[in-house]
Amino acid sequence: MAHVDSWVVVGLDNGGTSNNATVLDASGRFLVDRLVETPSMVREGPEVAVERLAHAMENVLRLTGVDRSQVRAVGLDTPGPASADGVISSKGATNFSEPAWHGYDFRGALETRLDLPVVYNNDGNAAALYAHHVRFGAAAHAHSSISAIVGTGLGGGIVEDGRVVKGAAGMAGELGHVHIPLHGLLEDGQPLPECNCGFTGDAESVASLTGIEKNLLPFWLTRFPDHELASVEPLGKAAKLLRGYGENGDPLALKVFEQQAMAIGRLFTIAANFTDPSAYFLGGGVVEAAPHFREWFLEKVRENTLLREEQRRVAAVSLVDDLDMAGARGAALAAHAEIAGR
Repeated sequence: MAHVDSWVVVGLDNGGTSNNATVLDASGRFLVDRLVETPSMVREGPEVAVERLAHAMENVLRLTGVDRSQVRAVGLDTPGPASADGVISSKGATNFSEPAWHGYDFRGALETRLDLPVVYNNDGNAAALYAHHVRFGAAAHAHSSISAIVGTGLGGGIVEDGRVVKGAAGMAGELGHVHIPLHGLLEDGQPLPECNCGFTGDAESVASLTGIEKNLLPFWLTRFPDHELASVEPLGKAAKLLRGYGENGDPLALKVFEQQAMAIGRLFTIAANFTDPSAYFLGGGVVEAAPHFREWFLEKVRENTLLREEQRRVAAVSLVDDLDMAGARGAALAAHAEIAGR
């Protein structure tokens, strides 16, 4: 049980199935060193989801022995797309597909329910902020970074001077929808990859689980027609199994993941010439893979991140630490900065 003499903030990471919560005290110390998950129930609509977040907060306060009166603010992150103020897109989102979510002010509703200030970030930005602070610590304000989080889609975040860049509409850091050069990445005869957003040839169309299912795996199965995955249905199930094959050195899987690593490297190369960050972070399912495969993938990303010699001397390409907790911790850091800055 934690003992704190001053105020705290709570970080809430909202996902499609679970909420993860953490507590950060005034000194910058996390009072939780593991996942503290409760069901999010977002598919039951906004009112239920807001109540589940309130429950997640009360649950983590009980676990840490912190009185609610010590909570100064709450950091919230959710999957996008959403505005900078936490209003879900008018078109909905993968995790918020029910009509009641379209245009819903998630941040505002939680703030009203908790009667506490709520600071919002999307999940990619929150993870990016945490990765940045882990690497740079007290010097976080003096550095910049780019993070790419590979999951069902390709999320990300841009941090400048220790703070997340949100943009005018809250859409900054949507790295998945940056177009990348495809020459030398695609094989002869390989169709141009299409993204669910409607773009052709953006980073997410290659470097995401959706990109595997929709674009990469169908092509590579034509090159490996006798592969075990050719008989797995639906294709989405085969795509989810692919990482295990990659860990075992399967030639088809390695071709797919090499193309993903090339795509991320090219994305980081664009960032190098646009923001010239101090660090490039990679997160997502690959971080949870077997160490030998994770290091192979990261090295492929490095090989395809074309930095000038001056940049290589000062910047690093590395993994996001504690990815399963990064969202909640990044959300808490954002809330902490808001309170400490007042």
